[in-house]
This record gives sequence, C-alpha cells and structure tokens, in this order.
Amino acid sequence: MPPSTATNPNIDATGRVHRRSFLAQYLRRPGSVGAIAPSSRHLARTMVDQVDWSRARHVLEYGPGTGAFTGAILDKLQPGARFAAIELNPDFARILQRRFPGATVVNDSAANARAICDRLGFPPAPAVDAVLSGLPWAGFPEPLQDELLGAMLKVLKPGAVFVTFAYQFGTYLPAGRRFATKIRGLFTTVDRSPLVLRNLPPAYVYRCSTAG
Repeated sequence: MPPSTATNPNIDATGRVHRRSFLAQYLRRPGSVGAIAPSSRHLARTMVDQVDWSRARHVLEYGPGTGAFTGAILDKLQPGARFAAIELNPDFARILQRRFPGATVVNDSAANARAICDRLGFPPAPAVDAVLSGLPWAGFPEPLQDELLGAMLKVLKPGAVFVTFAYQFGTYLPAGRRFATKIRGLFTTVDRSPLVLRNLPPAYVYRCSTAG
C-alpha cells in the first residue's frame, strides 16, 4: 500500500504538493531550486510531447522537484520502459517518492548519471533515449553546467533527446542567452516551442537532439 499522504504536511489528500513547501525550498536553496512554484500541467504536457515515447526505452528526469513533470512522464512510458528521477534535494526526493511510490527516485546529482544508470542495471552507456530536465540551468555557474551536460552526453544514445525549459524573462538575460548558445553548440538540432503562457512564469521548451 502506498504511504499515506496524511503523514506528510507538504502533500494534501489528492497528492498535490502545497505551494508553500516549494516556496520554502526555494528560499532555503535558491541556487538549486529555480522557481517559487511548481510547473503547470500545460508546461508538463509541452515537455513530454517532445519525446517519441514509442521508442523511449530508457528515460531519465533531472531535477524533478515535487513531480510536476514526473506524473506526465510516467503516463507516457511504454510497457517495459525504464525510468529514473534524479533529485539532489533530499526533501524533494522524499516528497517525490511518496507521490509516486512505484517510481525509481534517486537522491543524487545528475553529474553521476552514468554511475546511476549502471547501478540501476541500464544497458552499458550510452543507453538513454531521453532526458527531461527541470533544472535551473541558467542559474548554474558554467563549470557546473559543463559538468552536468558532459555527464549527460556520455549516457545519451545517438538520436536521443534532451528536453528542458527556460522562463521567458530568463531568455533575455545574459545567462539565459549563454546557455541557449551552449546547447546549440553541443546538440545537432535545438528547437524551441511556442511560449507556454499557462505557466508561472511563462516558459519556452527546448528540444535538443543528438545525431542519429
């Protein structure tokens, strides 16, 4: 039986995470929590729509937070597909595991993606078909960006996709522009979605693919 949400003050009876919990984590760890509220279901839908789920056998989620995208990913996974959510924040990892007791939640850094895949019994790298990310990339220092992206490229298969998002206002800032330039230099193709207005704040989704 799944753990009762009644024992967790951050989760209500329907499994929804209270916004005050998300805000509290942002105030405690502003460098690793990139928003004051969870992403909307509209942004989640745009994120998962970037993946060909009929071919995605091994999938990772980076920085799932409280699970705004996780449920949408789990709904799309095909029978037999493997999935792991990698969350560095231990409080978010605990909330996530309670919300999705059947999911594999790893409390670790995405910099250790290859070791995590090996530990979970994924095929030898590169074996990952898709990475969907909620990490606040533009807020990271460049050495950390490079470390995380480099580790990701070691596990992504040819033809795999990396899906992430950026808030509209962030794309105008120097850090946001630098990150957009960086991913265009690392991936074969980078496409940006129309603006997802029904999110706080509005955001764009980036779909980055490797050569097949």
